[in-house]
Amino acid sequence: MLRGDGGEDYWKRKVGEVIAKRKAAGPLYDEKAVRDVRQGVKQWERVLEAWSKGKAERKVFQTASAIPLKPLYTPADVKDLDYSETGFPGVYPYLRGVYPDMYRGRPWTMRMFSGFGTPEDTNRRLKLLLQRGETGLSIAFDMPTLYGYDCDHPKAHGEVGRCGVNVSSLKDMEAIFDGVPLDEVSTSMTINAPAAILTCMYAAVGKKSGVPPAKLR
Repeated sequence: MLRGDGGEDYWKRKVGEVIAKRKAAGPLYDEKAVRDVRQGVKQWERVLEAWSKGKAERKVFQTASAIPLKPLYTPADVKDLDYSETGFPGVYPYLRGVYPDMYRGRPWTMRMFSGFGTPEDTNRRLKLLLQRGETGLSIAFDMPTLYGYDCDHPKAHGEVGRCGVNVSSLKDMEAIFDGVPLDEVSTSMTINAPAAILTCMYAAVGKKSGVPPAKLR
C-alpha cells in the first residue's frame, strides 16, 4: 500500500488539506448554485417541450404508492435537506445502505427464483444452486400454498407443485431446508396471505437446526 514520503502522517495531512479546502468553499448548495440550477431547468423544459411536441407521452408520473414524481430532479429539490437526515453508510436511518462498506465489501446477493414439485425436489435444487455459487435463496410456492390451501383440498387439485413448491405443514418446510446452512444464506420467500405462517415455520426450522431467530435472514 502506498504511504508517501511521510508515511501515515503524510496522508492524514493531505486529507486534512482537502477537507479544509472544501469547508472554505462554502455549503454544498449555496443560493447562487440553486438559482443557476433552476434557470437551467427552465431552459431544459423549453427543449423538452419542443422535443415532445406531437408525441404521445404521459404527463403524470407516480409510484405504485401514488406518490407523484417529477420528470427531473436536481440539487434544488434537496437544498433544504440536512445531511444528518441522510447519514452515513451503515448508520441510521440507513438511506445509504445497511452495511458500512456498502456494496464494496458485500456484493449483491445472487438468488434464483426456485421451487417446484415436492419439498424434496426443491431441496435438491436449492443445494445444487448453492453448490454452483448462489449466495441466497428465493423460494417459489405453488398456487395452493399461496392461497393457504393444503395439498389435499379440493381446490388444490391439479395445482400442487406446478408453479412452485407445495407447503402444507411444518414437515414440508423442514424437507425444503434439510441440510441447507440457514445461518450462512439469506432466504426470500415469495408468499402472499400465509406470509406470517410461513415465517413462523421458517423460524421453527431454524430452531430445530440450531440456528436462533436472530441469525436467520
